[in-house]
Amino acid sequence: MTGVFEYIQFVLAPQMITGLALGVAVVLVALGLTIIFGLLDVINMAHGEFYAVGAYLGLALGAAGISFWLLLIIVPLIMIPIGFVVERGLIQRVFNMPNRHVTTLLLTFGLGLVLEEGLKVVFGSNTQRPPTPIPGAIELMGVILPTYRLFLIVIGFVIIVAVAIGINKTRLGALVRAAAFDRNMAASLGVPVERVFAGTFAFGVALAGLAGVLLAPIYSIFPTMGRDFIFLAFTVVIVGGMGSIPGAVVAGLLITQIQALSSLIVSPVWSDPIVFSIMVLVLVIRPQGLFGRLGHA
Repeated sequence: MTGVFEYIQFVLAPQMITGLALGVAVVLVALGLTIIFGLLDVINMAHGEFYAVGAYLGLALGAAGISFWLLLIIVPLIMIPIGFVVERGLIQRVFNMPNRHVTTLLLTFGLGLVLEEGLKVVFGSNTQRPPTPIPGAIELMGVILPTYRLFLIVIGFVIIVAVAIGINKTRLGALVRAAAFDRNMAASLGVPVERVFAGTFAFGVALAGLAGVLLAPIYSIFPTMGRDFIFLAFTVVIVGGMGSIPGAVVAGLLITQIQALSSLIVSPVWSDPIVFSIMVLVLVIRPQGLFGRLGHA
C-alpha cells in the first residue's frame, strides 16, 4: 500500500500537475482562437504566429528594462492595433467572397509564413528564453512544484473566467454574440457589425500575444514556436466545440492530462497520434464537439 501512495505522490501527482500547467497554456492560446474561429467564423491559421509575436515583443521590451508585470499589460495593448489592421486590411477584403473559408484559411496561412520569416530576420533563428519572473519552487503535499508554473495555472484560470464573463455577461459580449449569430439582423438593429468584428478579432490577437508573454519563460522563444501550439490549440477548439469557451477549457485540460498520463505508459512519440485520435473519435461521435457552438447550441 505504501508503494501505491509513493507512486501517486512522486510519479502520478507531478505528472498531473505538469499536464495541468500545459493544459492552461494550451487553453490560453486556444482562447483567442476560439473567439476568432467560433464567433467570427474565421479560420485564422496565423494565430500561432501572433502568439510568437507577443512572446518576441515581451522579450524585446523586457531587454529594454520593462518589468514582466508591465509586459502583461503593454504587449496586449500593442497587439490590439495589429489585429485591428489585419482584420480591416485583409480579412474583411475576402470575408464576403463565395469560398471565404478557404480564402481566409489560405490568406492567414500566408500571413503566418510572412510573420514567421519576419521574426527570423529580426530576431534570428536561435532559441531564447527570458528569465523566470517568479523563481523557486514550493512543496505541496510532498511534491516539489515550480512557483511560476503554479502562478501560470492561477493567472490562466483568472483570464479564462474574465473572458467568459466578458462574452456572456456584458453588453459588449451580447453585441459580439448577436453579430456572430446573425450579422444582417444585428446590422439592421444598429449594431456596428464591422467594428464589432474588427474589435473581436483584435481582442483574440491580444490574447494570443498575452499567452506568448506568459508561456515564454517555460517553453522558450523561437520563430516557429507558433506551430507547436497552434495544431494542439485547433484540436482543443474542435473537440470542445467551436466558439465554446467552456468547451475549450474542458477539452484543453482533458487532452493534456491524457497526454501527460499516457507518457507514463507509452513513448512520448505517441503523444500527437493520441491527441489526433481523440479529435477523430469526438468528430465521429459528436461532430459539433463536446459543447456545441456558442449561440448555435
